Amino acid sequence: MRKLVKSLFTSFLGFALLFTGIPLSGAAAASEIKDLVIDLNVPQVTREVSENKLDLNALQVYENGRFMMASENLKWKSSNKNVASVSKDGEVTLSGHNGKTFISVSDGSYSDRISIQFKGNQDKVLVEKEKGTRYDLIGSAIKHMSMEEKVGQMLMPDFRTWKGQNVTVMKDEIAKLVKDYHLGGVILFRENTVTADQTTKLVSAYQDAAEKYGLLISIDQEGGIVTRLQTGTDMPGNMALGATRSVETAEKVGKAIGEELNALGINMNFGPVLDVNNNPDNPVIGVRSFSENPELVADLGNAYINGLHETGTAATAKHFPGHGDTAVDSHVGLPSVPHDIDRLKDVELYPFQQAMDAGIDAIMSAHVTFPKIDDTKAISKKDGTEVSVPGTLSHKILTGLMREEMGFKGVIVTDAMNMGAIADHFGPVDAAIRAVKAGADILLMPVGIEAVANGIYDAVASGDISEDRLEESVERILTLKLNRGVVKAEVEKSLDEKVANALRVVGSAEHKAVEKEAAEKSITLLKNDSVLPLSVSPEDKIVVVGGSGFSIKLLADEIKKHHPGAIYINASDKLTEAQLAQVQGAKYIIAGTYTSSVSGRAQNASQMVMTRQLIETGVPVIAVGARNPYDIMSYTNVDAYLVQYGFKPASFEAAANTIFGKNNPTGKLPVTIYNHDGSVLYGFDHGLGY
Repeated sequence: MRKLVKSLFTSFLGFALLFTGIPLSGAAAASEIKDLVIDLNVPQVTREVSENKLDLNALQVYENGRFMMASENLKWKSSNKNVASVSKDGEVTLSGHNGKTFISVSDGSYSDRISIQFKGNQDKVLVEKEKGTRYDLIGSAIKHMSMEEKVGQMLMPDFRTWKGQNVTVMKDEIAKLVKDYHLGGVILFRENTVTADQTTKLVSAYQDAAEKYGLLISIDQEGGIVTRLQTGTDMPGNMALGATRSVETAEKVGKAIGEELNALGINMNFGPVLDVNNNPDNPVIGVRSFSENPELVADLGNAYINGLHETGTAATAKHFPGHGDTAVDSHVGLPSVPHDIDRLKDVELYPFQQAMDAGIDAIMSAHVTFPKIDDTKAISKKDGTEVSVPGTLSHKILTGLMREEMGFKGVIVTDAMNMGAIADHFGPVDAAIRAVKAGADILLMPVGIEAVANGIYDAVASGDISEDRLEESVERILTLKLNRGVVKAEVEKSLDEKVANALRVVGSAEHKAVEKEAAEKSITLLKNDSVLPLSVSPEDKIVVVGGSGFSIKLLADEIKKHHPGAIYINASDKLTEAQLAQVQGAKYIIAGTYTSSVSGRAQNASQMVMTRQLIETGVPVIAVGARNPYDIMSYTNVDAYLVQYGFKPASFEAAANTIFGKNNPTGKLPVTIYNHDGSVLYGFDHGLGY
């Protein structure tokens, strides 16, 4: 770099050098700063044009390898405004006219530019990056990192509680851990996210605690049964979206979730679930999956991902290579998927491949064994028995299959390392080392941050893990951070601004409308013996039966909006004589059931027995499956049955509206429902309307 000598040619040279990266004359930049670079010029960075707009960021580059988001004294320009204009914040808007423009930025001392060309006849936007070593920001950053800093980028612990108390505000001890171990990210849980303003302040405090690089602040905000925010909009969940068959609705849901996370400062979502739920007995996936159909999972998954990406939120597909065809919960045990690679490619792997091809940021591994891909065994630290090595710890699965065969170049995140499938059999430190050697980039929720960090330091010192291996992961992590703008800024927005924005966005009327649309479109009517929609007079007796612990009281509340005289019986077990007496004289009974397991929908399960008792009264019974769609297999003689796939208020409202004819059911079954003898009761794609 050379300082420009002031002369009579200053104005001419200033124009000529605007595009060279040579410092311009004027106020000297801070001595540490050595350059100003447009982030999209960094070779690893990619960014999509969305609705004719492209966001560019200017990065200050420091002598010590650090980079920060520049915001002071920036001047953005377009050399050809007929092709594209650029805002003062670096947002490029394409006009739709053919041609080429250079978008440049200057801070008065340094400058950079990038070429953008629009070819209307091909409907293509071509971005031509500038070349040169000045753009190797990631390589330079890694070169200046200590080994401990590299390890820190790979660690993503949770601090949901501290000394027995929920962490809702930053603790000095946690801030110290973030600094001491150079953490690259943290994950938040429901315990951490009570209100929009509180969550925004906590997230901001985490970023303040980080040393050089922005933190990945992650969360499992899938929608449906896995919704971590206590505030905001509760989307119905993936299987509800599967029932809508609507990629447009799935994209709207992903975008609304992303907008709320973004407003809170949360920049990485551990969603969507791309597991293909082809096993009705699955205890951990179920309605978290879009469908049993791989193509439908892929289509809706990519739409959801697009929605997240539109908001700048990183998306994470999970649980690779597939947790759908399991009957064991990996939180407590070690499930196995017995299929060979050809079957896996056709079913389990298909949605993941589609997401990779579409540019997914990250993929989460499954704590599931795949013996036909990797039959490696290890001795369990729990009981000394021989156990299979799960996907999270398998080099053949993470590196051989995902990286080399399927071509994934993004970030691999482990599922939580504190889950029983890992922690019990392998131990915290050994599991972490195995995961890194297998190819994992981020260790999620390692058990004992100090012990795990020191264990990896020792593994590097002994040569068990090479520093080159760490650098591969750090490059991918920093790439993700640059792609999603997870970079500390020269001047941050004030906390008041962040809070005000969060309060405006989180739980907005626009997002509630998306929630309502998804819930209404998801309602699936599987059986209707000329009962629905209900036509009743005010004096007709309607009884709603179901357990308040299963949220069925919400259904009763919604039914009362249509029929104020409806009676609610709080029951989830075999009905007493007194409760049966309350049903006498009813014109209709509405029974709500909620199951999440095989045992819950068994013939002798309490809610199933209760519902059959109601059917035996001879009064027409409309049953509502409030979560899994399979409940009807244990009360097949019901007069009408509809499924809502979720237990949040919007889904109960949509079900009630459907029962009374205010919503025409259009949902199609995303899975097959079997009888207890294994025969098909209702096939995939079944769904009635009015």
